[in-house]
Amino acid sequence: MSFTTSETSPINKDAKDFMPINGTDYVELYVSNAKQAAHYYKSAFGFQSLAYSGLETGNRESESYVVVQDKIRLVLTSPLKSGTVIGKHIDAHGDGVKVTALWVDDATYAYEEAIKRGAESYMEPRVEKDEFGQVVRSGIHTYGEVVHIFVERKDYKGVFLPGYQAWKTDYNPETIGLKFVDHMVGNVHLGRMNHWVEFYEKVMGFKQIMSFDDKDISTEYTALMSKVMSNGNGRIKFPINEPAPGLKKSQVDEYLDFYEGEGVQHIAVATDNIIQTVTDLKNRGVDFLQVPTTYYDVLEERVGKIDEDIDSLRELGILVDRDDEGYLLQIFTKTIQARPTMFFEIIQRKGATSFGKGNFKALFEAIEREQALRGTL
Repeated sequence: MSFTTSETSPINKDAKDFMPINGTDYVELYVSNAKQAAHYYKSAFGFQSLAYSGLETGNRESESYVVVQDKIRLVLTSPLKSGTVIGKHIDAHGDGVKVTALWVDDATYAYEEAIKRGAESYMEPRVEKDEFGQVVRSGIHTYGEVVHIFVERKDYKGVFLPGYQAWKTDYNPETIGLKFVDHMVGNVHLGRMNHWVEFYEKVMGFKQIMSFDDKDISTEYTALMSKVMSNGNGRIKFPINEPAPGLKKSQVDEYLDFYEGEGVQHIAVATDNIIQTVTDLKNRGVDFLQVPTTYYDVLEERVGKIDEDIDSLRELGILVDRDDEGYLLQIFTKTIQARPTMFFEIIQRKGATSFGKGNFKALFEAIEREQALRGTL
């Protein structure tokens, strides 16, 4: 199976969407122990304490800790009782992303437009109030059990959302330079990628900006296919992956097996200084995929002159790729929970708008080495 590789439809930052999106509002993960997860993201990734919801706020069903770094907000949620929807989600999938919340000017309008175009409702528009004002939220279903929640917060001055209180802690490690969510990648079953591409086109007005087939993203043993969807201003980018036939089980197959369904494979977070950020992450115990050092022997021949010291990139394992707009630097963590499912990408763009096509082979061979160690290749 093959699709044409294309890099058409460049991002038009002045484009007018019928559903304008200002950016990623928050990402909510359902996790087995929210308190411990919050400590991990603070200690390892440099997030700061922001808000809390739980028994002390009158929430008898779940507990959530919100951590923040620049424009990135993670909500870490655990159930407080057995037999809950959240608990069943964790039982089925392990820790993983449930909500990708999108910041909009009008959550009612966004919801109505999405439903009119064929979306399945997750949450009808509702007004949530407290002493700091009001927030309007609504939501729709996407692939697997992932949902998009539209958040309208122009009339709200609180720390996060109604129902949350400020979370003050003495322990707040230094931030590490993470700025915003660059993109979020979804893994879907074979034959479903084009369905979700059409969903984002028709329901949300996104455009396909790139496409990679199994010739672009393949090794001797495994392959996958991917199409990248973006809203008009480029602030929201959702690559959608599906497995392609190969001699062995691909990383997407492994994800689908262990997540037991479709879901978010990785969150790419941006930095302005990837060398410093990755150095800090490694010093805090975060593990990364590693490519052979021979990758760097021909790096300058492949990507041309870059600002960074190649020996530093080699030492840290940071990858580099160039497109017509500039170049990018990227590196990928190993999976961050018990199941070999979700991980993070650290990315620094120096003009490039692409996703590191030139690194695919080296990266996927590194993933295969990890799969072999797990016995899942």
